[in-house]
Amino acid sequence: MRPAIAVFEERVEPRDETLFRTKLRLDDGSAYPATIVNVSPHGLMARCDAVVAVGDLVAVTLPVVGDFSAEVRWTLGGRIGCRLTREVPPALYQFAVAAMR
Repeated sequence: MRPAIAVFEERVEPRDETLFRTKLRLDDGSAYPATIVNVSPHGLMARCDAVVAVGDLVAVTLPVVGDFSAEVRWTLGGRIGCRLTREVPPALYQFAVAAMR
């Protein structure tokens, strides 16, 4: 397994800072409070106490654009990095970010 820092270095897309409170839903139906601290059209980082592993799929609702599935790419000390399974629509992305700030 690669260290978490390697994943950060692979990111090519800038992130927008947010402080958006939401729920992270796991495959077993459980939901945990989460705070999205940054987002891009293809991914996000959140603070959450859910126990997840790299490769797990989670679900999250983003304002304006709705429900998204995401693959957990890394976890570190209560933070998780996720890659969205589909892109946030470019025409709506700026509105979603504005609603998360």
